[in-house]
Amino acid sequence: MPHRDPAGWLKERLSGLRQAKQSADGLPTGPAAVVRTAVVTDSAAALPADWVRAVSADGRLTVVPMPVMVGAEIYGEGEDDIAETIALALASGRPVKTSRPSPGQFEHAYLAAQHGGFESVVSLHISGELSGTVDSARLAAARVDIPVEVLDSRTVGMAQGMAVQSAVAAAAEGAAAADVRGVAEHELARTKVYFYVPSLEQLRRGGRIGAAASLWGTMFSIKPILAVEDGKVVPLEKVRSAAKAIARLQEIVVADAAGRPAGQARLAVHHFGNPAEAEQLASQLAEAVPGCAPVQISALPAVLAAHAGLGVLAVIVGESSTPAGPETSAAP
Repeated sequence: MPHRDPAGWLKERLSGLRQAKQSADGLPTGPAAVVRTAVVTDSAAALPADWVRAVSADGRLTVVPMPVMVGAEIYGEGEDDIAETIALALASGRPVKTSRPSPGQFEHAYLAAQHGGFESVVSLHISGELSGTVDSARLAAARVDIPVEVLDSRTVGMAQGMAVQSAVAAAAEGAAAADVRGVAEHELARTKVYFYVPSLEQLRRGGRIGAAASLWGTMFSIKPILAVEDGKVVPLEKVRSAAKAIARLQEIVVADAAGRPAGQARLAVHHFGNPAEAEQLASQLAEAVPGCAPVQISALPAVLAAHAGLGVLAVIVGESSTPAGPETSAAP
């Protein structure tokens, strides 16, 4: 997918950073100083592994793993291959829980950025309504000398990830931390999360929805379509069958994409334990949204799969001004 700048207003501001400084009489005085800003996020951002490897080699991006507990065992996203372990646990009814990273993990990431020569950090995280991760980041930020801008994304998955990608692209252009944060906030404001789960039980166990809602859905075999709004999981519609729920999810996504600037809708599909369904949904969405960039398909990270459960299908709708090549773009 061809690279597009994050936004017109941002392009102007970043252009200013690259322009020569001017003296009082208007004459150039030399190149503008570049402020080196690192970006830190957490594994709930669901970023493509290839993209993370491409942009993190120089330390400009750090993804802090979020712990997942299966029984008495603790696993870290990215440190252990735990997808199969979680799937088996969920299928057998074993308890699967998640926790926030410790402040020490974020402190280590911020100090590594400082020692790597970066002058500031933008730390962007899963919604504070769904996890205490952003609180850990704030505690760590108060302990270090390097300036850290901590941002609650109020979302999750590749909605958070798209904002991280835009932030990394802006940082690579030499933007200061406040501008990098502004880019991320701009991206977050135009990105939506819609998803379908076969059962509300796992969300209830994790405290993401109320017990009454879960019981009602189970008793009446309701297949819910949900969204993330203002940081919280909220119900959109209740459908009577899985097939109808997936079809309705597609309709909602297509309607959202149709309201975006022509040819700029960007879609990502997440799944857990049902890759064939995700492939089919992505193919149908690609046909239904003209000019859409290739739909990215990826398994939910463990920390989200633990709450959504087996069979989840989630679609993130954003805009293709989010960077998309090895330097500034998502892996297909």
